[in-house]
Amino acid sequence: MTETYFDYTKRLFDRSRVFDKPEALRGVRILELTTLVLGPTTADFLGEFGAEVVKVELPPGGDTMRYVTPEATFWQNASLGFFPENHSKYHIGIDLHAEEGKQLFKQFTAKSDILVENFRAGTLDRWGIGYRHLSEVNPRLIYVADSGFGQWGPFSVGRASYDAVAQTVSGMIGITGFPGRPPIVCGMFVGDWFGGMMASVATLVALHHRNRTGEGQFIDYAQSEGLIRSLDWTWVRHGLTGQDRGPGGNRDGALVPADFFPCRDGFVAIAAARDEEFRGLCAAMGDAQLARDPRFATLAARQEPANAQALSQRIRSWTSEKTRAEIEGLGEKYGFAAARVANAEDRHRDEHLRARGTVWEYEDPLYGSIVEHGPAPKLSETPGRIRWSAKPVGWHNDEILVRLLGLSPARIRELEARKVIGKWADRPGAKPPDNWRPS
Repeated sequence: MTETYFDYTKRLFDRSRVFDKPEALRGVRILELTTLVLGPTTADFLGEFGAEVVKVELPPGGDTMRYVTPEATFWQNASLGFFPENHSKYHIGIDLHAEEGKQLFKQFTAKSDILVENFRAGTLDRWGIGYRHLSEVNPRLIYVADSGFGQWGPFSVGRASYDAVAQTVSGMIGITGFPGRPPIVCGMFVGDWFGGMMASVATLVALHHRNRTGEGQFIDYAQSEGLIRSLDWTWVRHGLTGQDRGPGGNRDGALVPADFFPCRDGFVAIAAARDEEFRGLCAAMGDAQLARDPRFATLAARQEPANAQALSQRIRSWTSEKTRAEIEGLGEKYGFAAARVANAEDRHRDEHLRARGTVWEYEDPLYGSIVEHGPAPKLSETPGRIRWSAKPVGWHNDEILVRLLGLSPARIRELEARKVIGKWADRPGAKPPDNWRPS
C-alpha cells in the first residue's frame, strides 16, 4: 500500500462527497411529538442518518424550546436553543385537543415506523393517542416514550422533569463539585443530550428486532436512569464496599494524574495515567527523578489520595509558569495528554473540526448562512448530514398533509379554518424572520 493511512482515511471520509452517498435510515419515518430537548434529540440523531422526521407541534406556540434561549436572545426570530436538536425536520401544527386533530395524528402514525414523545408519563394515553391506541392503528409501530423517571413506578406518576432534576435524582450531582462545597450542575443539558443518544440506540435495537420479526414495541426511557448508567464505578463501589463516592473536584481519583491546571493564559487539562505517559510528563517537567519517587512510580501509588494531591500541586507549580500552547506542545513531544480548555470561539475557528464537519457551516433557504454542530459519528459509506435548519411552527403543513395523507388544498384550508391545523404565532420563537415573504 503506497497511500498513507491518514491520506486513505481523509479520502474515505471526504466531506465534499457526503451528499453523494446514501443515507442508512432513508425510508424510515419518525413521527415526533416532543418538547424541549430529550425527545427532539432522540429523533434528531436518527434524522442525521436519513430518517424522515415529521415534528408535530401544537399551534400556534409550538415546542416550549422555541422560547428557551440564552439571555432572551433570538436570531431572525428563532430561539438559539431550538436549532441544535431540530435539524432537517418537517414541521407541522396540529391541535391534538381536537378530535379531528387526533384522527389526523393517527393517520400519520399509520404511515410511520417510529413515534417519539416526551410528555409526562401517561399524558398521551389520556389524550387517546398513547401506545395502546396507536399500536392498534399500526402494530409495527416502535413507540419511544422519553421521560424523567419512566412510564411506571412510584416516582413516575404526575412528575415533571428537567435536566437539572434528572442530574439530581440520578446521583450525578452528588459526585460533582468540590469537597465541602455545594454540588455543581453540568454546564449543559447532559441528561437530555446523553438521554437522546441512548433512546436513539434503543430505537435502532427495536428497529432491528422489527425487521426480523415484524413486531413493534414500546420503549420506556427515563433520563435519570440513563445518567445512572453513566456513573461508571460509583454504584459498583458502593454495592461492593459500602463506600460512597462524593465530589472529587476536577481531579480524577482513578486516572492519576488527570486534572485541570492553571497556565499563564488560561487552563489546560493534563492526563498521564499509564506509567510510560507519566515518565514522559516528568521528562517534560525536567524532573525525570519524579517518576522514580515511590509515591508516584506506579499508578497504584499515585492513586493514594495524599500522593495524588502532592503530585497535583507539583504539576500545578510547573504549569503556572507556562502558556497553554507550551504545555500542548510538550504533551505532543513527550507523549502525555494535554489540551487547553477551549471556548466556543476556539472551536468555531478550529481547522481540524471544520475539516471533519464537526463544525458544519451551510446555507439554509430560510435563514441563510448557519454554523452548527455536524454529526459526531463519521460513517464512511452512509455519512450523517444536515439538510436544513429548524423551521417555524407549521412550516411544512401543506407539503406533508398533501404528500403523506393525500389531502386536497381545499381540505387543508377547511382544517385551518376550524383551527384543527395551524401555523406560527406572531411572536419570536414561533414565526419566520421579519424579512420573510410568502412566495
